[in-house]
Formats: sequence, structure tokens, C-alpha cells
Amino acid sequence: MHLIILNFAAIMIVILIVLLYFSVLMVFSRFTAHKSSNDTFYRANKRSPWYMVAFGMVGASISGVTFVSVPGMVIRQDMTYMQTCLGFILGYFAVAFILLPVYYKWNLTTIYSYLQLRLGHHSYKTGAWFFLLSKMTGAAVRFYVVCLIVSRVIGIGFFPTVLVMTALIWLYTRKGGIKTLVWTDMFQTACMFTALVLILCKVIDAQSLSIGEAISAIASNEHSRMFVFDDWLTRQNFWKQFLSGIFIVIVMTGLDQDMMQKNLTCKTLREAQKDMCTYGFAFVPANLLFMSLGVLLVMLAQQQGVPLPQNSDELLPMFAVTGKLGTSVVVFFTIGIVAASFSSADSALTAMTTSYCVDICEQAVNERLRKNVHVVMATVFMLIIILVYMVNSTSIIDAIYILCSYTYGPLLGLFAFALLTNRMPSDRFVPFIAIASPIICYLLNAVVSQIIGYHFGYELLMLNGLLTFIGLWASGSKKKLLPNASGKTG
Repeated sequence: MHLIILNFAAIMIVILIVLLYFSVLMVFSRFTAHKSSNDTFYRANKRSPWYMVAFGMVGASISGVTFVSVPGMVIRQDMTYMQTCLGFILGYFAVAFILLPVYYKWNLTTIYSYLQLRLGHHSYKTGAWFFLLSKMTGAAVRFYVVCLIVSRVIGIGFFPTVLVMTALIWLYTRKGGIKTLVWTDMFQTACMFTALVLILCKVIDAQSLSIGEAISAIASNEHSRMFVFDDWLTRQNFWKQFLSGIFIVIVMTGLDQDMMQKNLTCKTLREAQKDMCTYGFAFVPANLLFMSLGVLLVMLAQQQGVPLPQNSDELLPMFAVTGKLGTSVVVFFTIGIVAASFSSADSALTAMTTSYCVDICEQAVNERLRKNVHVVMATVFMLIIILVYMVNSTSIIDAIYILCSYTYGPLLGLFAFALLTNRMPSDRFVPFIAIASPIICYLLNAVVSQIIGYHFGYELLMLNGLLTFIGLWASGSKKKLLPNASGKTG
């Protein structure tokens, strides 16, 4: 990313925005953390209104990666990402009506407890560890975006920025946990979409277009192509993107403690399902807005004779934080990216703390352990962000989904086996099966690309899950029934 140079007044505005934003979050934290306990931190005492969770989850799911990367996607992929977003809708319905009933039936604090009930102790631990690995890396890559941009804007260096931003998140989540996040996510989502709409208006105004003219210009632009049915080898093929979108949601939401933890704070299953379906539908118009902004920015660059960046993630920052569209856009962009990034990073730290205490240590009531683990998770989080900064060389959102194809695949296989069969695998072999599956996928991808030139994309997630499923099936043949609510087998 190129060096960003702002005048002193603009830098001070950005700093004041971040401080003011954090002050509002601390007010929410103080309000929600009163008489908090571990049950408050983990499950918000199961009293969250579903509509608040639904609205907040839109912002929590989008993150700073979407805010920066999705507009830039149009440079190389046009609007074909919308095919994946359409798959998201079916994925959210699957989570709402297949997975949520299971989680609510057993009144779970963490969703990986189900694996212990159904498959055994080693399966339970394997699921929890794969979640921690997946979430720590994925969340670090997402938060890396905002730390990098903010550090370039205010000129204080990347490492101090990571330290300060992570410390702020730890500070406002350390007491109230998930209860605090239900409220802060609602505020952050409102800030993010307000910023997005205002930036869109400024970009349209910079080209002297009316709203109607802007819509027509986007629709007629070569980068507005959404569907690819004629090329089966490309990663942008409709069926690859659509099916991948379904499974991305099932795995990265339905099998992810971070995303499900907030849904499990709703009072009843029916409310949780309404929440899930509501924000599932919201992803299509939300991402359409981001990609429309990308098309408008490409048009603006062509109009001004500005070359498009080699790294597509730089498209929006190239205009938004350099002052080319005015100081107000710097303000809007800062609000949007901080809101999007905070809303995903804070819930990730909370979920990882929850999973480690409940799943790994099996000490759900130990408040001292929970507080210590929260600090450790924040520290490890910072270290991985720094590592990402040192090695990053590809489109960020693409890197996250490809990485999750490897790390979330075993989770997909474990839950699919638990839900769709009544077989019992050899529990002690489950960790080895879960590790072997992504390794086989990696080697298979390398061999196939060398032989026929085909590169697997997001479909690696489905292949990985299938290999795990087959391994579990082959490892044992015993049948086991779940215990009933009283703990007896039946």
C-alpha cells in the first residue's frame, strides 16, 4: 500500500474520530457490564432481543476486509462475487433450520460441546482446536486491514497501531463479553453503513451524476457482469461460487463459535431463527452496495486518468484516505473501516476466550481463568497480525477464504458426520483424520494444477469436508445414540 500523506488537520480529525468512537463503545461497555458474570460474558444471560442481534450481525460479518477488498474485487472479477452472496442466503437458512435447533435443544454454551455428546472427547477437542486456529488466523487477517490503513493515515507506525487498537478492544469487552458486543455491534453496523452511503454519495457527486444516472452507469459498465455460466474452469463459474457460498456460511457461521455465540444469546430458538434469516437476506443488498462503489471508483479513476492499483485492495483507500475526495470522505472512511473491523475483532476475541475456557479447559465457571485467557488471546492476536503484515502478498479476502477451506473443512466433516449418520468413529483417530484431510487437499491441489492447470478455489472447503467425512466413516462402525435431556441414553 502506498504511503498516505494527509495534512495535520486531517490527521487530527482521524485521531479524534477514533477516540470519540472508542468513548462511545466504553459507554456501552459500562452500561452492559453491570453485575456481569461468566454467563453474561459467554451467553448474555440469554436475554438478547433478536432484532438487535440481527442488525449487529450484519456489521460483525462484514468486517474491515469487506469494506476494503470487495469494492476492489470489481477490477479483476467484476461483480461475480454476488454469485457467492446469493449462495449465502441458502446457507443461512440451512444454519437456521438444521444447526440452530440442535444447539438450542442441548442448551449449549459452545457449539463444539455437541461433538462430545455425539462423537466423543477427542472429536470435541479437535473441533475446538480447529476453531481456535481458524478464527485466530482469519480474524487477524481481517483486523490487519484497519491497522495498516490507520497507521498510514496518522503516521504512528504499524506496530504501535496494532498494540493500541487491540488494547482498546480488550478494554471494552473484558467484563461484559458477548452482552456488550450485542449492543456495540448494533452501533458499529449503523456507523459502517452510514459511512458507506455517504462515501457513495461523494463519489457520485465527484462525477456530476444524479442517483439515477449513477445506477444506469453502473448497470452498463463492463465491470457490472455478475454471472458466469460458460466457463467451467474459471473460479468465477456460477455453480462453483454459488455452492461455495452455501458451504462458506454453513462452516464460517453455523460451525463457528464466534458467529453462533451471539445467535445463542436470543431468548428462544424461534427468535434466533428470525435473527439468522433476517441478516442472511441483508448480505445481498449490502455487498451490492460495496461492489457498486467499486464500479464507480473505477469509473472515477478512468475519468481522472488515474491508473488502477495493482493490488485491488488499494482501490478504495487510493481515493478515500488521500484527500482526493475531500476531508469528509477521510472522516467517513475512517468511521466505516474502524466500525467494521472492531465489530469482527471484538467478537473473535470473546469467542476464542469462551471456547478455550469452556472447551479446552472445561472450566466454564472460573472467572479468573476467563480474565487471564482473554489477555493471552489478545496478545497472541497481536503477534499474528504482525506476522500477517510481514508475509501478506495477495488479495486479503481471497486469502481468508482459501485458508478457511483448509482449516474449516474438518469442522464441516465432523458436524456433517455427527448430524447425518448414527455411526460412531474411532474417537482416538479423529485428530489424525482432521489433520490429514487438509494436507491431502493441499497436495491434490498442487498435483491437479500441475497436470491439467486447474486450480481449486473455494470448493476446497467442500472437498476437505468430504475427505474428513469419509475418514470418519471408515474409522469405525459402532452406532451410538445421543443422551436425552436427563443425561440418559435413549
